[in-house]
Amino acid sequence: MPRAFFDEMYDAKGDCRPHYQAFARWLADTPVELLDQRRREADLLFHRAGITFTLYGDEQGTERLIPFDIIPRSIKASEWQKVEQGCIQRVQALNMFLADIYHQQHILKEGIIPAEQVLANEGYQIAMQGLNLHRGIYAHIAGVDLVRDGDGSYYVLEDNLRTPSGVSYMLEDRKMMMRLFPELFAAQRVAPIDHYPNLLLDTLKRSSPLDNPTAVVLTPGRFNSAYFEHAFLAREMGVELVEGADLFVRDDHVYMRTTAGPKQVDVIYRRLDDAYLDPLSFNPESMLGVPGLIAVYRAGNVVLANAVGTGVADDKSIYPYVDEMIRFYLTEEPILKNVPTWQCRKPQELSHVLANLPDLVVKETQGSGGYGMLVGPAATAAEIEDFRARLKARPEAYIAQPTLSLSTCPTFVENGIAPRHIDLRPFVLSGKETRLVPGGLTRVALREGSLVVNSSQGGGTKDTWVVED
Repeated sequence: MPRAFFDEMYDAKGDCRPHYQAFARWLADTPVELLDQRRREADLLFHRAGITFTLYGDEQGTERLIPFDIIPRSIKASEWQKVEQGCIQRVQALNMFLADIYHQQHILKEGIIPAEQVLANEGYQIAMQGLNLHRGIYAHIAGVDLVRDGDGSYYVLEDNLRTPSGVSYMLEDRKMMMRLFPELFAAQRVAPIDHYPNLLLDTLKRSSPLDNPTAVVLTPGRFNSAYFEHAFLAREMGVELVEGADLFVRDDHVYMRTTAGPKQVDVIYRRLDDAYLDPLSFNPESMLGVPGLIAVYRAGNVVLANAVGTGVADDKSIYPYVDEMIRFYLTEEPILKNVPTWQCRKPQELSHVLANLPDLVVKETQGSGGYGMLVGPAATAAEIEDFRARLKARPEAYIAQPTLSLSTCPTFVENGIAPRHIDLRPFVLSGKETRLVPGGLTRVALREGSLVVNSSQGGGTKDTWVVED
C-alpha cells in the first residue's frame, strides 16, 4: 500500500491550498520554456558568485554548485508562528541543558538522562566544567531540522548546535527569486529575511559583556566545504574573515594581525570544530586553530560562538531526551514533536531495530551530512546486512527511527514539474532574546523517491516563503 505524503501545495482532493493560490495562478500562466530559461540563468549567476560547496572524496572535482529550485516552498503565517515558538522553546531548553551539565548537573542527578550518556560522550568537554558564560548561552546560532509527516504535523529530525551551516543559501535563494521573479513578490506579501546578517551581528556583539566588542568569523580556510558561507557572512556583517594564523594570544587576550598593528578580538564566530580550535588544549597537530585560545576563553576575555562543548547536546543519542529537557527546565509541554527513536545501546530496543531494519532509518549518533546512515526501504539486502553487522559490533554508536513520509513540494526537474521530498532548517539566534527570521533553508531531495535532502547526497535548495494566510 503506497504511503501518504503531505503535499505542501495541494490538499488530498487536489485543490490548491489557499496560501499557494497566487503562486499557482502565476505558474499556470508561465510557459515552461520561460521557467527553464530562468533556471539556467540562476545556475549561471550562482556560478559567477561562487556559491558552491566542497564535496570531499569526489573524484570529479570537489567544487559543486548546490542545485537551486525556482519553485518556492510556502508556509502560511499562522503555521509559521507555531514553528517559530517551538524552535525558540527547544533551543532555550538546550541552552539550559548545556549550562546545567557543565555546572550543577541537576538533570543527571534526577536520573532523567543517564549520566554516562552525557559525561562519557565525545562531545562533552571537561574544559567547560564550572565555566560561566555571559547570559548562560552556549548555542548562539542553532539550526533545527524539521520535517512534516503524512498528516502535515511538524517533527524535529535533529538539532544542530556546533557550527550549523546553510544560512547563506537561504539568503542567496531569496535574492535570486526576487531578481528573477519580481512580479511574484508584488502579488503577495512574503515576510523578509534580508535582516538576518544584522540580527547575527547583534547576537554576536551582545554575547560579550563589553560595550562595543570586535567580532570576527574564524574559518578553517578556503578548502572547507562551507567556505563560501564563512566569507559571505563576514562580508554581510562587515567583520573580518580570519584563519587561525591571523590570530595570536598575548597577555591573556586574543589579537588579530592587521596592517595597522595588532587589534584585540572579543568575539569569535568560529566555524571549525572543537578539536581544531587550540592545539595546546585539544588536537596538538591542528594547524587551523589558535594556540592558547582556550586559556583566554576560560579567563573570560573572549567569547566563542558557539561555545566549546555544545556538541554533546546535538548528539543523536541525546536527541531522544529533548522533550524531557523542555519539561524539566521550562515546565512546559513540547510544542514540536520528536521523531520516535530507538536507542540501539539499549538491548531491547536493539532487538527491535535488528528485527525491522528494512523499514527503518539508522543513523550514527555522531554522524552528519547524510553520511553513515541506512534508509531501510531504499537499501539493498547487502547494505542491510552490512548495517546489521555494524549494529551488533557497536550498538551504542547508532539510533534508529521510522521512515517518515516526508512532505513533498512541486519542484522543477528535468521532466517538468513533479513532487519531491523536502525538509526545513530554521536558524535560531540566542542572545538577550531568542529570534528567528521567518522561514529558513528548505532542502529538497531531487532524485525521485529519495528521502535524503543533504547537498552532499545530491539534494538542492528552495526559497522558503512565509506568507499571509
